[in-house]
Amino acid sequence: MKVILHTGAHRCATTSFQEYMRQNVHGLNRQGIGFWGPYRTRKGLFHGIQPGPAQVTGRDLVQRAQGRLRIRMTGCRERGIKQLLVSEENMIGAVRQNLRLGDLYGGVGERMARYAQAFGGAVSDVALSIRSLDSYWTSGLAFAVARGHKMPTAASLDRLAYSARSWRGVITDIAAAMPDVNLHVLPFETFGTRPEAALTALTGIKAPHAHARVRLNASLCLQDLRASLPPAAAAELPEGTGRWRPFSDAQTAALREAYADDIMWLAGGADGLAALAQDPDKQAAGTNPPRKDLTRGRPDDKQRRMAGSG
Repeated sequence: MKVILHTGAHRCATTSFQEYMRQNVHGLNRQGIGFWGPYRTRKGLFHGIQPGPAQVTGRDLVQRAQGRLRIRMTGCRERGIKQLLVSEENMIGAVRQNLRLGDLYGGVGERMARYAQAFGGAVSDVALSIRSLDSYWTSGLAFAVARGHKMPTAASLDRLAYSARSWRGVITDIAAAMPDVNLHVLPFETFGTRPEAALTALTGIKAPHAHARVRLNASLCLQDLRASLPPAAAAELPEGTGRWRPFSDAQTAALREAYADDIMWLAGGADGLAALAQDPDKQAAGTNPPRKDLTRGRPDDKQRRMAGSG
């Protein structure tokens, strides 16, 4: 059985993808596709994989987690599941930690190495969704502030905007932690609103279109964000409506440039570490692509009226 870990990232339409999978789970089971999402993983399935408080029972929590996973995977195989997709964005870390440290999933390598051990070498593929860093951090800030996180300072925004770490570092860390798996990178700009395309890219099946346009957990716009905060915090937000834009033009440009470099690196092969997922709905041009007639200026054979020499 092929095991695919879909690791998010956060704020990349991961919750919407998980809802799409849940709504279509019975039809997907008939195609041999199994799904584990947060409703399952956060009810004890992953307990013990990551370090926690010191245990007092004498039980090996890591060994127990491995046993739980093997039992569940065996059950999936017996039900005829050929590809098991496990979607849990908290495998790679948390947005709050990213904002607190001003870093992009700094401990992702160690975390993913523990999941690789817990699954006992059964993982064949890992999928990571990424998005432009300016919109990722903006969405993360809006999500955190709406839940009580303090407003970002000028220094913290500078730290995020000019950080040396980008998605390339995250991808490199995952590849180093799980060198024997296929790492797929799905840009949010291509797959964020099309979970069926993401599923096809990862599994190769003809994914259902039902429930593919559900949007969950979207960032609040300025007016809604202002209404959700205490008056003192709301007063720190800018006036107006629409999307909150905490970064300056220069900071936004730096973040977009870093993301463009990441995409160029991925398109160039990512040093053999990862593959940039291709849109399954786009057909590549053949050996002889169609030629379109383009005309520049006046046709050469058109007669022109010359002024007299007078």
